[in-house]
Amino acid sequence: MSFLIEVNNKQIEARKGEMLLDSLNRHGIKVPTLCHLKGKFPSGSCRMCVVENSNTGRLVTACSFPVEENLKVQTHSPKVIESRKLIVELLLSNHPDDCLFCVRNKNCELQNLSEELQVRDRRVKGVKNNYHMDRSSASIVRDPDKCILCGRCVRVCEETMGVSAIDFINRGSESIVGVAFDKGINTSSCVNCGQCIMVCPTGALTEKNHFPELLSNLNNPSKTVVVQYAPSISVSLAEEFGMSPGKDINGIMNAALRKIGFNFVFDTTFGADLTIMEEASELIDRVSNNGKLPMITSCCPGWIKFAEEFYPDLIPHLSTCKSPQQMTGAIIKSHWSDKMNLNPEDIYSVSIMPCTAKKFEAQRDEMTNKGITDVDAVLTTRELAQLIRMYGVDMHNITPETTDTPLGFRSSAGKIFGATGGVMEAAIRTAYFMITGKELVQFKIETLRGVKGCKEASVKAGDLTVNVAVVSGLQNARELLEKVESGEKEVHFIEVMACPNGCINGGGQQIGADEEAVMSRMKALYDIDDKETIKVSHQNPDVIQLYKEFLGKPLSDKSHKLLHTHYKKRDVLL
Repeated sequence: MSFLIEVNNKQIEARKGEMLLDSLNRHGIKVPTLCHLKGKFPSGSCRMCVVENSNTGRLVTACSFPVEENLKVQTHSPKVIESRKLIVELLLSNHPDDCLFCVRNKNCELQNLSEELQVRDRRVKGVKNNYHMDRSSASIVRDPDKCILCGRCVRVCEETMGVSAIDFINRGSESIVGVAFDKGINTSSCVNCGQCIMVCPTGALTEKNHFPELLSNLNNPSKTVVVQYAPSISVSLAEEFGMSPGKDINGIMNAALRKIGFNFVFDTTFGADLTIMEEASELIDRVSNNGKLPMITSCCPGWIKFAEEFYPDLIPHLSTCKSPQQMTGAIIKSHWSDKMNLNPEDIYSVSIMPCTAKKFEAQRDEMTNKGITDVDAVLTTRELAQLIRMYGVDMHNITPETTDTPLGFRSSAGKIFGATGGVMEAAIRTAYFMITGKELVQFKIETLRGVKGCKEASVKAGDLTVNVAVVSGLQNARELLEKVESGEKEVHFIEVMACPNGCINGGGQQIGADEEAVMSRMKALYDIDDKETIKVSHQNPDVIQLYKEFLGKPLSDKSHKLLHTHYKKRDVLL
């Protein structure tokens, strides 16, 4: 049921049961918010979205005010503007005056509101915050001085990720957002997913920066600096430079990385193909030999830490395969270094990921062999954009280049890893071939595509029927796993991605991107899969050659030593 309401002296359509903010947004009427998260129950705590109810003369919060017939509101009356301006001034009264040094400068919602509302004088003076910056995490830095207590990070951590690592602590004017007893985030259940960074309106939450070490190695002639980039990077980086969302700038990015000074440029999608060879073989081995089922993917380090903390009983169900990042890193510092006659200790290996949890993964003890780490530094998509700007590379005026071989060639199956369901679809394509000796008639598995939080399918390979499930967002994963543990669902293979919609919406991607941009990235990956000829990992010629001259076969002793790992229960201190 719909009816008309009056907004700014004009009639617009509203729908029964919806909040005023939704009606306004649908009709292109912008009302600022700070605490609001789309799709979440409104809290109305920041008061930035107030509008004036013309019938009563009162200010109401648009995000939590249900529309009603005969409603009349003014969204930008003098009373409303003054109220919003005062809120910003109060927030600025104890906020640090260090915008020039802040990583969110020019991409800060508080800064933007200050500009929009023409806050030019300090009418309200307060005592500046003086908290300790928390650098204890391997992935995330917390600066409580810049926190405006909007609560977005708390809600996404609890409601979307099901982790609840952070919350409001203390009371009244002493309230802050932090972990239990205001300790370091490394003592908490944080899984390093970075979704809190994605929703933070200021610079209170950022990724841990590896620039100083990276720049030092780039300028060290004794170091061979190599870089790999994840499947989703080429379809998400363009937005950082004003290009259309989802534009694939793979060749441009290769050229930019070489201009910066990287000696070799590789594609982690090669590692994704390698992962599929090992993972599909592992699944078949488990099914054939009564191994632990369901088998659950291990590509996502946020999910792995979540399982170690909350579901240690499921650790035997995790695939032992390393992630594509770590597999690529391991091959670089073993087979590739031997072929290039390089000492692994003289190689500085960098990965560019859509994910902050990859920073945590790279420094795990399990990813180090004889004191040599698979990957030395991890940059997010955002940090790559900063690095490109630092080196003055013009992304709009550069000749595209190809990756280096042999770790640069890929299939389109590896490329779709960037979208939720992509790992599963790629694995099914190769597992089907390994079981039947034939290729799938239809490579595209529509039931595993799209934005739904949990997707299921049954795949028949010869006489074998495999039930699979794909889930993104750890709260969704929690709900699925509880059904599997209770016996409500019978599943043989599960793909889990911590971030909603997968890596295309990872915690290291562009801040402020809307749903349409994320969907454009997903579409771009599937368009690549439609257009390219090699659509299965087992047809990647460089992967075939790697097994022929070095690894032998999937699940061989050498593969296990380099490409597989183990996990164990992780106790949360607080």
